[in-house]
Amino acid sequence: MSINKFPPKPRHDPNDGPVYLYGLHTVRAALDNPRRSKRQLLATPNGLMRLKESGEIGKVSVKETTPKELDRLLGGEAVHQGVALEVDPVNRFGLDDIDPLTLVVVLDQVTDPHNVGAILRTACAFGADAVITTARYAPRETGVMAKSASGALDLVPLIEVRNLGDALEKLKQRGLLVLGFDSEAEAPLKPRTDNRPMAIVVGSEGKGLREKTRGLCDEMVRLEMPGPIKSLNVSNATAIALFAATAAR
Repeated sequence: MSINKFPPKPRHDPNDGPVYLYGLHTVRAALDNPRRSKRQLLATPNGLMRLKESGEIGKVSVKETTPKELDRLLGGEAVHQGVALEVDPVNRFGLDDIDPLTLVVVLDQVTDPHNVGAILRTACAFGADAVITTARYAPRETGVMAKSASGALDLVPLIEVRNLGDALEKLKQRGLLVLGFDSEAEAPLKPRTDNRPMAIVVGSEGKGLREKTRGLCDEMVRLEMPGPIKSLNVSNATAIALFAATAAR
């Protein structure tokens, strides 16, 4: 996979201000990402020591802090492990910025930051080339999303498109099989026995894929679930889909 040397400018409102990433894995991935603009590292002595054990911290300025100060900054529920990194939101890419695309996850109006973060983490684990979202129906980057991604936000390109239908057509023109997931689909998902490039399309919980999106998919499949519960969290369903999609690789 190659990424254009000069990707699009960050697609966010500069008035949004910085983002605070937290947690050792998340901060480490951001520090190692040359495309990420870093402002300041906030760390307790112990947190800084553990962070340095995993690699260099580069030229980012460091401010020593305390666990209580990090709790006040991030909220008491944030599992920060003694480190937080003030950054600008990561660049979003366009569909033409990454080539080739052999395995991608496409999100049709999935807006929950926990789910998007978890999907990024799963996509990274299964070697996906990118995750595609729409400009209008996608969560803004937050520490919560980055923490759920456990570093994958800085490892998997996040492609942002204005029109999902046009994007799916372009993926098909590039030779990808567009596979949509719906709990009501007639055909069950089966492990792939070929290496054809694939786009896995999932929708929001509750609504699922929009009618137009379903119509643009080459195939519609469902997950086989013999138990009494017939639906899964979208991030869990995506993990199963990626496992089946990569079975032949």
